[in-house]
Amino acid sequence: MKDLKGKVAVVTGAASGIGLSLARACAAEGMRVVMADVEGEALERAAREIAETGSETLAVTVDVSSEAEVRRLAERTTERFGAAHLLFCNAGVGAGSLLWASTAKDWEWTLGVNLWGTVHAVNAFVPAMLARGEEGRVVITSSDAGLVGGPFNGVYRVSKHALTAYAETLHHELTVVGAKVGVSLLCPGFTKTRICDAGRNRPERLKNEPGEAANIPTQGFDDFIRAQVDRGVSAEEVASETLKAVREGRFYVITDPGTYEGVRRRMEDILDGRTPAFEIPRE
Repeated sequence: MKDLKGKVAVVTGAASGIGLSLARACAAEGMRVVMADVEGEALERAAREIAETGSETLAVTVDVSSEAEVRRLAERTTERFGAAHLLFCNAGVGAGSLLWASTAKDWEWTLGVNLWGTVHAVNAFVPAMLARGEEGRVVITSSDAGLVGGPFNGVYRVSKHALTAYAETLHHELTVVGAKVGVSLLCPGFTKTRICDAGRNRPERLKNEPGEAANIPTQGFDDFIRAQVDRGVSAEEVASETLKAVREGRFYVITDPGTYEGVRRRMEDILDGRTPAFEIPRE
């Protein structure tokens, strides 16, 4: 998609972080922007900001883990703008401790947003995109954690590996049927966002009760991750690289050059039949 002006972009997780930066970047290109997020007040503030740039904007409060709410988002988009051309499946959260200490609620929340949110969005939007026969693109936000292995953040990592497989399969299937809709897989490294504070939007029914989660200390690793996020690249840089990939028709969007070494090491472990290795980062 080289000409974005006047097209319609739908962004989930649009109230902050990469999602908000994607909305800003799309507005700067002259696109009409549909912004979806579960955090209503933050979404309204973000939508007002985008609207002040002159971009036509629609804000819809949505829990992407709900199929009904995502289908309502698609209906609102069609009612307002008639079409969606660029779909950013971007909403994401993370929860859990070591895999055997993570609760069913940790899994349900993380997979519900990260994986099912994407499944619902593709099911709600892509059939109509295909029926119109116009050029379009689906951008799925995974992570560098969706390309390499390692310890900790296991529930999040599993969800992101699932998104990588989902995006690759979606690309192949759209190619086989000759669709004009393409796919990009965004795999950012550490980025300055509020991902470490995602629990602020965790539904009450999916919060762990006292004593429900095993008391296994991972504070050192949690502190390391938060520090890396704080010194990561800006969300604006990630959004800029993503729109560049959309124009180029590029599938993999990798924002941290260090990711390539991790991917190479993992592939060599597989090809050489080696046991997976992981070097614990030291600061």
